[in-house]
Amino acid sequence: MIENRTTPTSQPQENAGTIYPLLPPAVREAVRRMPAAVLEGMEELRIREGRPLEVVYGGRYGFIRSDGRTDRPPEEAYRPTRQDCGLLLELLTRHSLYSFEEELRRGFITVEGGHRVGLAGRTVLEDGRVKQIRDVSGFNLRIARELRGCGLRVLPDLLDPAERTVRHTLIISPPGYGKTTLLRDLIRMISTGEWPVPEYGGGRKVGVVDERSELAASVRGVPRFDLGPRTDVMDGCPKAEGMLMMIRSMSPEVLAVDEIGRPEDAAAVHEAVHAGIRVLATAHGSNREDALRRPALRELAAEGVFSRYVVLRKGTAGLQVSTFKEA
Repeated sequence: MIENRTTPTSQPQENAGTIYPLLPPAVREAVRRMPAAVLEGMEELRIREGRPLEVVYGGRYGFIRSDGRTDRPPEEAYRPTRQDCGLLLELLTRHSLYSFEEELRRGFITVEGGHRVGLAGRTVLEDGRVKQIRDVSGFNLRIARELRGCGLRVLPDLLDPAERTVRHTLIISPPGYGKTTLLRDLIRMISTGEWPVPEYGGGRKVGVVDERSELAASVRGVPRFDLGPRTDVMDGCPKAEGMLMMIRSMSPEVLAVDEIGRPEDAAAVHEAVHAGIRVLATAHGSNREDALRRPALRELAAEGVFSRYVVLRKGTAGLQVSTFKEA
């Protein structure tokens, strides 16, 4: 391990307000009335038909009353109705369920601002596989934010002095710990050329494969988050296919991708490495050993593809960031 650090103190760029137009009126008013500290720290808004409206913020949770109070007991919380949930789904799909068939099959919708909305309900099967989710009765709105400067905590440990670029790096954490936020800021810094040492010169060409539209929050193909001036984004494209397309067409010096883990992802990472492209990726896991239990990631580790591992975890002092060299 290189070093264990606490989470950075940089302030997130406000982005939660972009969810307001998506919310049914009663839910929107309850959320607007929440205390400022809760709104600023909001990480998730959970809307369940007939059950208490819930907010997750700053590692805590509360149930939202109609007047915006977030008391822990759920008895007096606002309970979204069937009409609320139906209207929410219409707003999320822009009144066209058919055009969001693929998203409904995968169980999430990414909306403007980079927020991902998880869905729960009754599934429809076809040949034993999920075709779509019907009767959607549960929504989890995960709030995406920019956290400029958080990459400063780890970028010095990722540098390759011999090549004056970054090393192949895998960022690991459970869902909701900030690995996408960290990757986003590293992309911005590398593209802009915000190196911790001046001899690295300017920015690098960065290719981003953004399958779930979370890294760039693209609208009609145009990123809404700042990923730097030398970054190209392949939006809404499967990771493995998108990586190969980027390698063939955009000549990136660094390739960034979120949440790898399938065999086809590993094959695409191999292609990038063999093409001389540095790879920054994320994966789910509570620690390095947990993440490497996936066969595809275990194969990459066995071959020494990643020379740096960044692990995010929560401790008594808050979020902890640890960087490991490949053994």
